[in-house]
Amino acid sequence: MFHEYPSAALLYRRAAEGIERVAAEAIALRGVFRIVLAGGSTPQGVYRHLSHIKAEWRAWHVYFGDERCLPVDHPERNSAMADQAWFEQVGIPPGQIYRIPAQLGAEAAAAQYSRVLDKLESFDLVLLGLGQDGHTASLFPGQEWGRVEMQAAAAIAVHDAPKPPSDRVSLSAWRLSRSTRVWFLVTGKDKREALQSWRRGEGIPAASIVPANEVDIWLAAVY
Repeated sequence: MFHEYPSAALLYRRAAEGIERVAAEAIALRGVFRIVLAGGSTPQGVYRHLSHIKAEWRAWHVYFGDERCLPVDHPERNSAMADQAWFEQVGIPPGQIYRIPAQLGAEAAAAQYSRVLDKLESFDLVLLGLGQDGHTASLFPGQEWGRVEMQAAAAIAVHDAPKPPSDRVSLSAWRLSRSTRVWFLVTGKDKREALQSWRRGEGIPAASIVPANEVDIWLAAVY
């Protein structure tokens, strides 16, 4: 399902409102809300809006879709961006923010994070971006994306990302697909070609995310 907005600013606000609503529903049903975060400028805009909402933060459990293999406090880590834009302003218990230990190196971090994820059946909401080349999380064209559960761990090591740092950790496609909802947040005309490829049914990495329910694609300033 496509949700189109005339500006990125409006998308940020509407997506944050949607996340707030989904979280409240999950907490009312099960007492917990499990969300997977994306990196990038579009999710960052959403996180800034989330920092101003009133929520039952103690019921939130936050995971990451991918991470760069950089030192813990490096500003280009996805977790550092989320800290600055969101976590430092709200009351999510630190022990419920599950950071990928990418400073250990891709292989060790993927193995450790897989053990964390293996304790979970599914997520309530997965947030993802879309790159110009069709990548999502750190699943890039020409690589193995881990589409089949029996053939890939929940988190996989990536050693040849096209942009530095080349070493990363990403949730595999099957693990990202195991969510009640999957939302792609997409802004900018530079994403148009990738989006058109996806709509034509081409096998870009983003198309490997196939939850039981259809994905939602939030768009602004693409066309």
